[in-house]
Amino acid sequence: MLDFLAENNLCGQAILRIVSCGNAIIAELLRLSEFIPAVFRLKDRADQQKYGEIIFDFSYFKGQELWESKLEAKPELQDLDEEFRENNIEIVTRFYLAFQSVHKYIVDLNRYLDDLNEGVYIQQTLETVLLNEDGKQLLCEALYLYGVMLLVIDQKIEGEVRERMLVSYYRYSAARSSADSNMDDICKLLRSTGYSSQPGAKRPPNYPESYFQRVPINEAFISMVIGRLRSDDIYNQVSAYPLPEHRSTALANQAAMLYVILYFDSSILHTHQAKMREIVDKYFPDNWVISIYMGITVNLADAWEPYKAAKTALNNTLDLSNVREQASRCATVSERVHAQVRQFLKEGYLREEVVLDNIPKLLNCLRDCNVAIRWLMLHTADSACDPNNKRLRQIKDQILTDSRYNPKILFQLLLDTAQFEFILKEMFKQMLSEKQAKWEHYKKEGSERMTELADVFSGVKPLTRVEKNENLQAWFREISKQILSLNYDDSTAAGRKTVQLIQALEEVQEFHQLESNLQVCQFLADTRKFLHQMIRTINIKEEVLITMQIVGDLSFAWQLIDSFTSIMQESIRVNPSMVTKLRATFLKLASALDLPLLRINQANSPDLLSVSQYYSGELVSYVRKVLQIIPESMFTSLLKIIKLQTHDIIEVPTRLDKDKLRDYAQLGPRYEVAKLTHAISIFTEGILMMKTTLVGIIKVDPKQLLEDGIRKELVKRVAFALHRGLIFNPRAKPSELMPKLKELGATMDGFHRSFEYIQDYVNIYGLKIWQEEVSRIINYNVEQECNNFLRTKIQDWQSMYQSTHIPIPKFTPVDESVTFIGRLCREILRITDPKMTCHIDQLNTWYDMKTHQEVTSSRLFSEIQTTLGTFGLNGLDRLLCFMVVRELQNFLSMFQKIILRDRTVQDTLKTLMNAVSPLKSIVANSNKIYLSAIAKTQKIWVPYLEAIMKVGQMQILRQQIANELNYSCRFDSKHLAAALENLNKALLADIEAHYQDPSLPYPKEDNTLLYEITSYLEAAGIHNPLNKIYITTKRLPYFPVVNFLFLIAQLPKLQYSKNLACRPRGTGRHLVLGLLTLLKQFHSRYTEQFLALLGQFIRSTVEQCTSQKIPEMPAEVVGALLFLEDYVRYTKLPRRVAEAHVPNFIFDEFRTVL
Repeated sequence: MLDFLAENNLCGQAILRIVSCGNAIIAELLRLSEFIPAVFRLKDRADQQKYGEIIFDFSYFKGQELWESKLEAKPELQDLDEEFRENNIEIVTRFYLAFQSVHKYIVDLNRYLDDLNEGVYIQQTLETVLLNEDGKQLLCEALYLYGVMLLVIDQKIEGEVRERMLVSYYRYSAARSSADSNMDDICKLLRSTGYSSQPGAKRPPNYPESYFQRVPINEAFISMVIGRLRSDDIYNQVSAYPLPEHRSTALANQAAMLYVILYFDSSILHTHQAKMREIVDKYFPDNWVISIYMGITVNLADAWEPYKAAKTALNNTLDLSNVREQASRCATVSERVHAQVRQFLKEGYLREEVVLDNIPKLLNCLRDCNVAIRWLMLHTADSACDPNNKRLRQIKDQILTDSRYNPKILFQLLLDTAQFEFILKEMFKQMLSEKQAKWEHYKKEGSERMTELADVFSGVKPLTRVEKNENLQAWFREISKQILSLNYDDSTAAGRKTVQLIQALEEVQEFHQLESNLQVCQFLADTRKFLHQMIRTINIKEEVLITMQIVGDLSFAWQLIDSFTSIMQESIRVNPSMVTKLRATFLKLASALDLPLLRINQANSPDLLSVSQYYSGELVSYVRKVLQIIPESMFTSLLKIIKLQTHDIIEVPTRLDKDKLRDYAQLGPRYEVAKLTHAISIFTEGILMMKTTLVGIIKVDPKQLLEDGIRKELVKRVAFALHRGLIFNPRAKPSELMPKLKELGATMDGFHRSFEYIQDYVNIYGLKIWQEEVSRIINYNVEQECNNFLRTKIQDWQSMYQSTHIPIPKFTPVDESVTFIGRLCREILRITDPKMTCHIDQLNTWYDMKTHQEVTSSRLFSEIQTTLGTFGLNGLDRLLCFMVVRELQNFLSMFQKIILRDRTVQDTLKTLMNAVSPLKSIVANSNKIYLSAIAKTQKIWVPYLEAIMKVGQMQILRQQIANELNYSCRFDSKHLAAALENLNKALLADIEAHYQDPSLPYPKEDNTLLYEITSYLEAAGIHNPLNKIYITTKRLPYFPVVNFLFLIAQLPKLQYSKNLACRPRGTGRHLVLGLLTLLKQFHSRYTEQFLALLGQFIRSTVEQCTSQKIPEMPAEVVGALLFLEDYVRYTKLPRRVAEAHVPNFIFDEFRTVL
């Protein structure tokens, strides 16, 4: 009959594909459960208030139109809904596809069962498949995996969260309307069960059987599968565990399958007492905590509580006398085998001949170790015991007492067993690989010895006084031929023959009195030894390795192992070389990957890579977590070194008196530094002893592990220092900004110096790591802060700066800012607020308007550069960019609201435009016309002024940052600065040339050169923030005239101070830069018109003064001319632009006034 798993056996391949797919789905569900967006949980009040009206559970389907009409009635809700969709559709779709695949899995399984019943697969029925060994395993697995999927979904993704995600997908996705969409069925299958994985939560009635019955499955199939699992050893595991007391461990996988599948037919659990007694007697006579899949544990005492028959059957096992007996037995066994394993692990004990002679003994020891570890780990696990359940607590306390449980001793047993297993496996692998070569070598040696002896008895070869004996000569030649004729491939016959040959050699020695000749005896003994070695070698079978693999399975501890993390870390801290032993434990844990990957591999499924990557990745993360203690301990020592170096050890001067040498020697502190440094290098040595290891499919390089660990610890500490160091009290007078920056600068410098000091002892590139990680922390925080200004947020898993191995910690916000960079930026904006301070351009300093005290100066930006580096300043600049954009957008919406929708304002503007047209002329009676227009529009200037001043303030700060960046770039890396400037000039020249002659080259659409060089130029401060276009704009009617009116309404406030050559109200520069930035966002003809209006105002006012014979130039004209001068200076426009609107003689007159 055709092999069931053969590629051309359609029946076998179909069920194999289903089972393979089931394992992949569970891996995907476990992977996704770590990425549930917090917002779907609606845990905190802020989320409930913000998203409560747009995230629905299944109650949405009852009144769909009502909910949607509520949304449509509120434009701000619609906007939030759209933003939520953009940010979450990708992850919601991924969850939906996982949910859909669960439903598709059970539909496929049902279809397969129907096909079997209808005879689609020739000569195959449900009964024949269940008779086949592979078929029986696969059918049982198929149903079991479906149950596991449902349990995993309910444990990892709460019912309410599932419902909210499914409704969100239904509302946001276009795919729902397609004909083949089975959204309704998926919603029915995965609607909330009421189950909660929180400790102490009550179990819903009829759970999980009602959940398992949501999609009906063929009842005959369920009962046949349960029958098979009850009666057969479907995986033939008992052969690996010959001892009767190990039977429940041998059948543990099958027991887990039976536990899950019984929920598909809960009547057995409720009423079939005989069946349940049989099941408990076979599978659970001495255990009641089981692992159902990849370490998910269940306590039967709790799980079977609601089922009468199951509970009654289990009572015998849970009887306190039985519990006591099992715990005591386990304690005795673990003590005995631990002593044995320690003996085996002694240096030089496990030699090849000892191993080959004692295979059964060694395997029995391994079995006992693994069974004891399994029983103790499962039955003492906290996760399997609900602390609120009195009976479970009682049983657990009984176990802890009777087994004399000590987690450290259990962990030591696990370590030693893993090490023992690892050594044995490696030895066996090597012996198997050399098996044939060694066998042939021994055969050749034995045969040659016999030939030599034959020669000795021929009398030809002179060997001290041996008489010629032709019979013996012929006999030894015959034996030599017999040895040569042994056939390696027929091991059974060769083994028998070898034993006979050994006996013959023993007999010849006795019958022919050959003992008298020592040399002949030696030859015979050697030959017998070689023949013995051949028997040993031929007995090296792969079955031993397979048995070791089965016995050493640690998949039940996939999650439980975490409870031993603190013990592992403590033992590493005390003895760093412990890492080498831990390597064997991690490899033992990696064997758990075989379980989910076996069927995927057999089916040649493309999921193999992603599933093995997921489980290997989880295991490597755990390895990193355990070994993180090494960098942590290193940093603790480092902090002590920093303290000693900065506070205790005095710098030795270049010249000193010899009688002061003792004072400077400071032997005590220097010895302490040397001791700490030695401790750090010992830690490094510990991790590097681990050797490169393949964990699953991921190669773990200890050097890389160490570097990543050091990076992780550095990131954790630096991020915390930045978070804690930049929290400000807004009421503090004077501001805490400078003192806090200085303090933080000292902390960062301490980290930097210590890192520099340690790099050679640890063999890492300290400066490279420092720069990469600090820049990553700052860029990530800037990105998170800028998310506030973005509609489509950058999630952590999308961020190029966040990493899974070296995560940047997130801290709870302490004010409106999300991160430290936001707090820093808002504190700078607060202390340089144009309402409270005045900025003196020439001194680059801000003064308080009331007290005239200095508030801050350009030193602030040098301090930020010292503390946070170029990345910090650059990040601050990026954040200010986003703030400018936000202000300009708010300004445009305000313009729409208060100007374009106000009839009276529009009429006033129309009248003014008629009165001043054409712009080249001089307005008669100008004073009256302008003042009347200002008076009628008075109410709109307060918000207008505020918006312009904010933009101006941010632009001043951006200029200061650019200056600081440029200065430090020229100072620290002059070649980079020069290269960037020249490249920039050359590019601009090429682009200008292209616009004059389009046949010349220009960067293409897909060329990222311009985009990339911009980020370099901004980081080096080679850019002008005033020339930047921040937003895209449409045509706005009356825009130039509104800005002109706004300016002349503000002119009386702009007085000139001769001794400071500036405006004491301090608002002048903010106003100029704010208006300049605003006009820059629109077409240049608006600027033209604005300047023409301003020129006309100056000319008309001067004309009116001259005709009224007023000798002095009016203050508003002086203010307007000052504005023009500044405008031309900041925009770097040619002088003639201003002179086109204001005659030269007025400028000359104005200068004499100054």
